Amino acid sequence: MGFQSAGFQNIPGLLGRLIRLDLTVFDDVRDDASATAPAIAVVVVASFLAGLGTWLWAVVEDQADKGEVLLKATILGSIFQIALWVLWVYIVAMLLSRVFGAGADMNRLIRTMGLAFAPMAISLLVLLSVLSIPFAAIAIGGTFLLTNAAIASATDAPPDRVALANLIGFAAFAIILGILSNVAEWHQQGGLAPGIFFFNLNF
Repeated sequence: MGFQSAGFQNIPGLLGRLIRLDLTVFDDVRDDASATAPAIAVVVVASFLAGLGTWLWAVVEDQADKGEVLLKATILGSIFQIALWVLWVYIVAMLLSRVFGAGADMNRLIRTMGLAFAPMAISLLVLLSVLSIPFAAIAIGGTFLLTNAAIASATDAPPDRVALANLIGFAAFAIILGILSNVAEWHQQGGLAPGIFFFNLNF
């Protein structure tokens, strides 16, 4: 079943298929130009929810300077995460096309990898202190696995090269967010990143 004209009104249906692990959803959106904006919207909303979870953690834990957490994690952190997702997609596209010589269209990757970023919204649940790490692991692991399927749908590269390109792109995404967590630290706990990336686990 193909999605023709997968606009914003179809986001719930697309996400519902992802929840059911219907990975053919990537085949339906990869060539649909109208799915580009909704896919980017998924990244924006998921990033905002990750940052919101960090701020709600500060509220629940009655931490001081909640406004600072709101600025650093929810607002600036979300913006940085979105920018680094773009870098992730770009790295994947460049590796597949220029290093591995595979077909890798940036627009196709934006649509499929944007939709695959949806599990990052689970980072909202880092507000539950005792379960912050498990929920963060589910969010990050789910996102990585789905982006692998998303890339495979958007390129003719073999699975091993898809996995390698995705791993390198994700590593850049995660490492830079980790570095940002140490920039302008908030009370030695975290910095300019949303969700679990906000926290400096070395303090």
